[in-house]
Amino acid sequence: MIDILVIGTGISGLTYAIKIAEKNPKIKLTLISKRDVNEGNTQYAQGGIAVVNNFKKDSVEKHVNDTIAAGDGACNIEVVRFVIEEGNRRLNELIKWGAEFDKNKDQFDLLIEGGHTEKRIFHNKDQTGKQIQKVLNDKVKSFPNITILENHTLVDLITDHHLKENKKRCYGAYVISQEKEKIIKIVSKITVLSSGGAGNIYSQTTNPSVSTGDGLGAAYRAKVLIDYLPYVQFHPTTLRDKIDDKVFLITEAVRGAGAKLRDFNGQRFMLKIDPRGELASRDIVARGIQKQIQKSNQRFVWLDGSEISKEKWKSKFPNIYNTCKSIGINLPKDHIPVVPAAHYFCGGIKVNEHSETSLKGLYAIGECSYTGLHGANRLASNSLLEALVFSHRAAMDGIRSLKRTMPYRNFYISIPEWKGEGYSNNNIIENIKSLRLDLQETMTNLVGIFKTVKGLKKAERKINDIYKKVNRIYSNNKLTNDLCELRNMVSIAYLMIKKSQEIKENRGVFFNYNYVKKLHLSDYNFQKCSYRNFSNGIVSIHSGWKY
Repeated sequence: MIDILVIGTGISGLTYAIKIAEKNPKIKLTLISKRDVNEGNTQYAQGGIAVVNNFKKDSVEKHVNDTIAAGDGACNIEVVRFVIEEGNRRLNELIKWGAEFDKNKDQFDLLIEGGHTEKRIFHNKDQTGKQIQKVLNDKVKSFPNITILENHTLVDLITDHHLKENKKRCYGAYVISQEKEKIIKIVSKITVLSSGGAGNIYSQTTNPSVSTGDGLGAAYRAKVLIDYLPYVQFHPTTLRDKIDDKVFLITEAVRGAGAKLRDFNGQRFMLKIDPRGELASRDIVARGIQKQIQKSNQRFVWLDGSEISKEKWKSKFPNIYNTCKSIGINLPKDHIPVVPAAHYFCGGIKVNEHSETSLKGLYAIGECSYTGLHGANRLASNSLLEALVFSHRAAMDGIRSLKRTMPYRNFYISIPEWKGEGYSNNNIIENIKSLRLDLQETMTNLVGIFKTVKGLKKAERKINDIYKKVNRIYSNNKLTNDLCELRNMVSIAYLMIKKSQEIKENRGVFFNYNYVKKLHLSDYNFQKCSYRNFSNGIVSIHSGWKY
């Protein structure tokens, strides 16, 4: 038995573990990662961390207002405020641990991204996440009370269901140990899910292959409260063609530096949709691009970075510059073909201000959680900020929780081993790949950026059929990693569809054509028209979506 089990090794899980170890080196903590410790969304984050730093031009109030505006008025204002207020302290801790951010002389070189009214993005070139991941990896390995287990996949949370108890607690997890080639139990007083989102339920996603909703699926089966799941943010600009079978993201900061979106006639189209043009919030820009793609019957739109000098491309965005060059796109002369791709889950496992879920002993941090910060659409670069703040809060509450009354030690010893067919490392199930592709195609075509009532009904039938097939396979086969992932993906897809059918208004990233009000507007005029009044930090939403 251990004190704390953390599932996931991105910025949330690693920061949490470091905080625990720094506060109490006697606490035994185990970190598990589905692949190696680096593989997760954090290392692929190009943009940066949004934190108010230049108080002469910027302010907490401005950042609060930008966050709520991007979230289309659906944010928890109390959460927004304390996250932004605590941001500087958490960022300074990260810097103290070794993180470096670009500077111009002795000042931080802050960038601006879509939805922000001021420059407040801390970044390290266009590979901020990769640098943060390395710093945290190095830091966490310095603590003798932290054990890291790579190649371990979450199967299910251990709950009352497995013990015939009614304590309404989580007691750890059953996980696949690929090294031991079996399903093992890890019993813990506190369990923390930092397992990321489920971007791979879509065929086009910026997420790595490990993002299959493992934590979300396990929480769903454990009857933990999940909220805002249909609010999935699509990043507006990813490279049209995959590189090494991976979607390559073009950071929003490129548009912040002056890049423009153009149609096949070379005309800008975003200004017809929103006065902020390319720097409108992501939901608006992603829909604008997708609408343009549908209208022109083309596969992509152009991102014109000719206003950015070659020197700036090389110094500010070296990864993007070199990647584009490797496939024959010479910047700044050539335009970049871009398309939207599934990027971030604004919803997830519902948590309180300390990241505790509806199940005692279970916490959720990072993308798998729903804190209320993002509302109906995440403001660019607020995710890493959220991770830092809530990891700190969860760790402090976790330490307090360990001092409270826990089940007696013999109770934990009595927790049974996994009861099932077990695990097979070499069991190839033929249908898994085709079912996964069928699921991704269904979600992309019917539950993507644009939805309809009819399309959701069709998606429900198709996903329900896949769900039944997966259950039959699960009942008749030993568990594999692929089967484990598909089991989670189909659960999350089905839940997302059912929740989408309950939503009767368009807000933020959620757009259903059947709830568009018919007005005499141009074909392009499908932007957010809600009037917002920001005065002394008070936000008034006078109308919803109008079209």
